[in-house]
Amino acid sequence: MAARKQKAAARRSWQKPRTSSLLRPRCGLWTVLVLALSFILALIIRWANDNPMGIYHHAGSYINWDARREKVRDAFITSWDAYLTNAWGYDRYHPVSEKGSQMSPNGLGWIIVDSLDTIMLMNLTDRLPEPRKWLQRKLNYNQDQDVNTFEMTIRMLGGLLSAHYLTTKLPDAASRRDSVYLAKAVELADRLLPAYESRSGIPYASVHLSKAKGLVSHADGGSSSTAEAATLQLEMKYLSYLTGNDTYWRKAERAMKVLSDNRAKDGLVPIFVNPESGRFTSREIRLGSRGDSYYEYLLKQFLQTSGQEPVYLTMWEEALEGIQKHLITTTKHSGLKFVAELPQGIGGPLSPKMDHLVCFLPGLIAMGATRGHTLAKARTWPGWDDKKEIQIQLARDLMKTCWGMYAVTKTGLAPEIAWFHANEEDLRPTPGNRPLAPTKNSLASWRKDYIVKPLDAHNLQRPETVESLFMMWRVTEDPLYREWGWKIFNAFEKHTKLSQRQGYTSVNDVNAIPPPQRDNMESFWLAETLKYLYLLFSPNNFILLNEVVFNTEAHILPVINMGKWQTGWSRN
Repeated sequence: MAARKQKAAARRSWQKPRTSSLLRPRCGLWTVLVLALSFILALIIRWANDNPMGIYHHAGSYINWDARREKVRDAFITSWDAYLTNAWGYDRYHPVSEKGSQMSPNGLGWIIVDSLDTIMLMNLTDRLPEPRKWLQRKLNYNQDQDVNTFEMTIRMLGGLLSAHYLTTKLPDAASRRDSVYLAKAVELADRLLPAYESRSGIPYASVHLSKAKGLVSHADGGSSSTAEAATLQLEMKYLSYLTGNDTYWRKAERAMKVLSDNRAKDGLVPIFVNPESGRFTSREIRLGSRGDSYYEYLLKQFLQTSGQEPVYLTMWEEALEGIQKHLITTTKHSGLKFVAELPQGIGGPLSPKMDHLVCFLPGLIAMGATRGHTLAKARTWPGWDDKKEIQIQLARDLMKTCWGMYAVTKTGLAPEIAWFHANEEDLRPTPGNRPLAPTKNSLASWRKDYIVKPLDAHNLQRPETVESLFMMWRVTEDPLYREWGWKIFNAFEKHTKLSQRQGYTSVNDVNAIPPPQRDNMESFWLAETLKYLYLLFSPNNFILLNEVVFNTEAHILPVINMGKWQTGWSRN
C-alpha cells in the first residue's frame, strides 16, 4: 500500500511540471495576441474617431434608404402639421411660442406657397386640398405692401410655377382645381413687372404691390444686389413659355445683358449694381450673400433651355475659371479647399471667410461638368477632358469643406458663416497660380482650421450643403454623400425638433448643447432642406437632373425647348 502511494505521488509530481510547462507558452501567446488585438482595436477606434469622412458609407448598398427617406417625410409632416395647427395662413411660424406672424397686412402665403411642391413630391395628397383652397379664397396681392423682388420671385412665383408643373407630371398631385397655380403666378408676375422699369433694366430691389411701383433699396446706397438682379430669369422665362407672353422673358433677360456689358474681369462680378446706370457700385466679390445665385443662374439658364443659349455657358465657364484662379485657397492645418472673398476686388488680399450659402457651389460645378448625367456616362463623351476632371475634383474638395462645417461643431450643425485659419501667403492674390497644399483628412486638424465666431454661430436650417450632397450623389454615385446627408438630418432631429406639436426651430449657437432656440421655422426648411434630403434618399430615377432645373429656392421647373424663343441679346 505504501509503495502504491509513493508511485502515485511520484506520477503527480512528474505530471505537474509537464502540464505547467505546456500551458505557460500557450498563456503567454494568448496574452500577446489579446494585447496586440487590443492595440489594433484602439488604433482603429482612434482612426475612426479622427476620420471626418466616416465609415458607414462603405455599406451603402446594404442600407435601407427608403426607410431613411420616410424619416425625412415624417419630419416634413411634423413641421407642416405644426404650422397648420398653430399658424395657418401666416407668413412666419414661431414654433417655440406656437404662433404665427405676417409680413404684409393680410399675408402672402409665404410658407404655404413655398411648401406646395414638396407636398406633391412626397405624395402627401391628403394635405394638398387645404393650401389649394387657401390660394383660391385668401391669397390677394392687392395689398399696401412693398416686397423684395427677388424673394417674391424665387419663393412665391417659383413655388406656384413648380406646383403647376408637377401637377402635369405627378398624377396623384393633380386635381380639377389646379388652374389656380398658373393664374396666381401670372397675377403675381404682373405685379412684379414695375420692378424692371429702371433706366438700365436692372430690376429695383423692391416693388410696391398695390401701387405697382418699383422701389430702390432702402440700404446700400439704393443699389440692387447683383445676385438678386440675376436670379429672376428661370421663373420669368418659364412663365413666358407657358403663357406665350414674351414680356416676362425679355424683362428678365435684359438684366443679364446689362451685367455682361460691365465686362467684369474673369467673370467675377461685384455684389452691388446701380439700377439706373447699370454699373457696379462696389469692388467686393464673393460667392456668399449678394453674389451667390448670379453664378448659379448662369449655368441653370443654359440647362433650362436645353443648351440652346450658349451665351450663358460661356459666362459660367469664364466665371468658374475666375473662381479657380482668384478665390480657391487652402486652410493652414489640413489643406481644405475653401472659397474665399475679395473685399477689395481682384488684385486685393483674400478674406478667409465662407458663408454656408456658398455650399451650393460643389453641386453646381458637378452639374456643369456632366449636365446632370452620371459621371460614369459623362466620361464616355468625346468632349470629356482633363479640365472636366479637375472641375469634378474641385467639386469633391469643396463638398468636403462644406461637410466640415457640420463635422467640427458640437451639435453637428453648420454655422451661418465659417472663418478659416490660413497661411498669410495663401491669402495673397491669385491663389490659383500657386500650387495648393494637399488635404489631410483628420478631424483634429479640421477643428484647428474652422473658426466659428459668436455672431455667426446660428443655424437657420439652410439647405445649401444638402442641396450639393444630393447633386453630388446623383452625379458621382458615391454613397459617401448620402451618409453625410443622413448625419446632417440626424443632427437636425436631435437639436432642432421641439415636439410633435411644435415642429422644428432654427437655433442660435451650434456649439452649445443644447443650442439656444430662435423661435422661427424658415420656409426654406420645408421648401428646400427637407426636399433635398428626401431626394437624396430617393431612387435615382425619381426627378432626373437632366430633365429639370431647380431654382434657387429648390422649386422644380422643366427643361424646355426654345422653339419660337430666342436669346434677345449677345455679348459685346
